[in-house]
Amino acid sequence: MTTLALPGTFSLGLLRGGAELRQFFRNKEQVIFTFSLPAILMILLGSILDGPTAQASISSGQLLAAGMIGAGIVSTSFNSMGIGLASDRETGALKRLRGTPMSAGSYFVGKMVLVAVTSAFQSVLMITVAVLMFKLHLPSEPAQWLTLAWVFALGIVSCTLLGIVMSSVARSTQGVVALVNLVYLVLQFMSGVFVTPITNLPKVMVYVASVFPLKWVCQGFRSVFLPPEAAAQEMAGTWELPMVALVLGAWCVAGLLLAKLTFRWTNESR
Repeated sequence: MTTLALPGTFSLGLLRGGAELRQFFRNKEQVIFTFSLPAILMILLGSILDGPTAQASISSGQLLAAGMIGAGIVSTSFNSMGIGLASDRETGALKRLRGTPMSAGSYFVGKMVLVAVTSAFQSVLMITVAVLMFKLHLPSEPAQWLTLAWVFALGIVSCTLLGIVMSSVARSTQGVVALVNLVYLVLQFMSGVFVTPITNLPKVMVYVASVFPLKWVCQGFRSVFLPPEAAAQEMAGTWELPMVALVLGAWCVAGLLLAKLTFRWTNESR
């Protein structure tokens, strides 16, 4: 009798990703909230804080908008993943999945598909708002588009994995909501998202923020959407793209290891 082989980890993950996307887009309230909140914050804060900078060709609104595009995808990956996974665990959805051939690896791949698609939509929306409202310029060179692609990819992978880790820190969805939002909000201030330029922040604050992905994702996006002279307003006076790649790549590896160690299907003790 012929035995049919089960799909591999990646193939099963892609199938799970399709199911995650269908579930997400069927929830209209969640879709509207996820996509609109970062864009609304950009419009409000950019309009309030907009003003001249040391470079006459760059406004503080443009600095903030470029950084907030990066912060938006971190929100879609880190926050949404941590809260969504905790909710799946609390409602028993993960426990039911455990009884299927789906492995934790396939589940991670499915979540990555969801984050990649929603983050892409989010980025397009925020870039459109930034171009129209703050006259941010789209990348004009292939190298800038390439930088945009790898910063986006490393950003969503590292932050999705960290969201998976954070989902296991607290035992309830409410606890995870409070924790991930607190971490994200604090890091936004410490990473120079709301305070522009970042050199206005205390150095010790930036040093702490430099350990985490958010600061580097935002810096990478600023390098894409702002002119070269804007690099003078970074702490190092340059875009430090090799360091951006190194830190985000390191967090992808560390995040995967931590996610495998901390992931659990239920809230019950191991």
